[in-house]
Amino acid sequence: MKKNLLIVEDHELTRFGLKTTFEDVDYIGVIYEAASAEDALEIFKNNEIDLVIMDLGLPNMNGIEATKVIHEMNKDVKIIILTSHNDEKEVLNSLKAGANAYCSKEINLQRLVQVVQSVADGAAWFDPSIAHIVLQATSNSKIDEVETTYKNYDLTAREAQILKLMTEGYSNMEIAQHLVISVNTTKAHVASILQKLEVDDRLQAALKALKYKIV
Repeated sequence: MKKNLLIVEDHELTRFGLKTTFEDVDYIGVIYEAASAEDALEIFKNNEIDLVIMDLGLPNMNGIEATKVIHEMNKDVKIIILTSHNDEKEVLNSLKAGANAYCSKEINLQRLVQVVQSVADGAAWFDPSIAHIVLQATSNSKIDEVETTYKNYDLTAREAQILKLMTEGYSNMEIAQHLVISVNTTKAHVASILQKLEVDDRLQAALKALKYKIV
């Protein structure tokens, strides 16, 4: 099923480049454009949007505030932050606001297409350049429970395989194809992994796996 995409970017040339890139992508349906957060929210209210590429440096209401509002309006929408800033506060506030991915504007456009596809399929992704910020922040988050020594999470060999792929940003579909298993089987394994690691979502599972070197 095709996904409708909303591009929120105040720089006209960048917005045009993003639209041109995604126009020929087979999983993308209708593409909407907004030069401000206010315009984006109006478009979001009146149209069925599945994916949002959000710039942070917007005039008036910034991208983090817009992300929070959109996420509150529809928790199923997938929001990809695209910015030239790797400020620790912005990174963490974006994730708290409900972003599913955080990408540097230096990302290769074809790689961005792959990231958006992965996020559309349920993966969480953050740019390698900000990974250290997110991992460091986990020391103060709920996923950093008192675990100073290795804990056996009783993951099966297959679950460990899948968790490793999750930390690399693979979606359920990509994991299924890589391991030659069904998507439903993959989803069942992911659910089991989340339960065993005592986390709420894939991003927390990936961060916990990386922080404690579970895989």
